[in-house]
Amino acid sequence: MPNPYFQFKQFVVFHDKCAMKVGTDGVLVGAWAQVDGARRVLDIGTGSGLIALMLAQRNPDVFVTAVDIDEAAVEQARENVARTSWSDRMEVEQFDIRKAPEEWNGCFDAIVSNPPYFVESVKCPQVQRNTARHTDELDFDALLSKVSVLLSEKGSFSVVLPATASADFVALALGKGLHLLRQTWVHPRQELPAKRVLMAFVKHPCAQTEITHLPIEAERHVYTPEFSELARDFYLALR
Repeated sequence: MPNPYFQFKQFVVFHDKCAMKVGTDGVLVGAWAQVDGARRVLDIGTGSGLIALMLAQRNPDVFVTAVDIDEAAVEQARENVARTSWSDRMEVEQFDIRKAPEEWNGCFDAIVSNPPYFVESVKCPQVQRNTARHTDELDFDALLSKVSVLLSEKGSFSVVLPATASADFVALALGKGLHLLRQTWVHPRQELPAKRVLMAFVKHPCAQTEITHLPIEAERHVYTPEFSELARDFYLALR
């Protein structure tokens, strides 16, 4: 039986009630997203609350709002948040982000998401897991439309996606007035093609996009210095 929780350096994430478990994608975007100087941060599709907790750890001055459509995930995220010393500056809400209250418009200095991204792929029989993995409930166009409204004028939106989805997502974002500021291609190992991409968007046009590459492993079970530096404050195995 899989472990029902994941121990990080400063918090524990239980994920046995969530469709999507703690994984590298969430850790990547939670550690990579720009939150310095932010006051209000939104985590869309929070699941177990992993990304929200990472952002709260990284910035002691931020108030984090985490939302998810799934009742079980919200319950678990609230339990995970309650176990930390940051619970007074975090909230977890259950609703469809497309129905976010109007008073949230333009309020968030940073928005972060590890969104559903399986499009037209074979679905599993578990409804909860389908909602977490597939774009039927929240496709990229709907996500970007809402982000463009909720993001403050000087804020940034960070996301992790399959590398193959990058071009389409960037084009959709531009149509919503969101410009690509940073892009990091994530490789399982240096010699292998990128499997994931981290992207950050802003509302103002960018003279140049910062493009970098991040290999995760130097060899099997040996993290690269680049990944170690990124995740050092979270993974117990990294000193």
